[in-house]
Amino acid sequence: MNPPQAVRIDDELARFIGGEVSISVGSCDAARLPNLTRGFGCRVCDGHERIRIFVSRAQSRAVLADLATNRRIAVVFTLPATHRTVQFKGTDARVLSLADGDLECVRRYREGFVAHLAALGFGADTVAHMVGCPDDELAAIEFTPDAAFTQTPGPRAGQPLRQP
Repeated sequence: MNPPQAVRIDDELARFIGGEVSISVGSCDAARLPNLTRGFGCRVCDGHERIRIFVSRAQSRAVLADLATNRRIAVVFTLPATHRTVQFKGTDARVLSLADGDLECVRRYREGFVAHLAALGFGADTVAHMVGCPDDELAAIEFTPDAAFTQTPGPRAGQPLRQP
């Protein structure tokens, strides 16, 4: 059996998922029961073929345990102002320590996401708390997306993303 082909992420999509989006990171356990955690930023790496997401270890214990067992991941990125949503799935997720530049990426994400939701009328302090955790608690999850879908509400929801 051939390994799944990586989904190439173009520049526009990389900017979108690396922007002021809500990030939900999903996994499933051996019984296929789902687990979910919030992502605190994203980077696209390795020639636009890998995604690196940041999570709180304390808030993500079940997801991290699932990934250690089966490496299967689904990540959803939604821009609250427009509800534009994309989903990526992968089967090779790895949990890593932060690398150079990751902490700055998380800080930029937090500032941008708080500002985005504050402009929509949400309390900045509440949003900052929602995407906050001590820096030394952060972990990176990196994976190669082998499937990508548009999930924006409407007639195209669930359709595969068009490849560049």
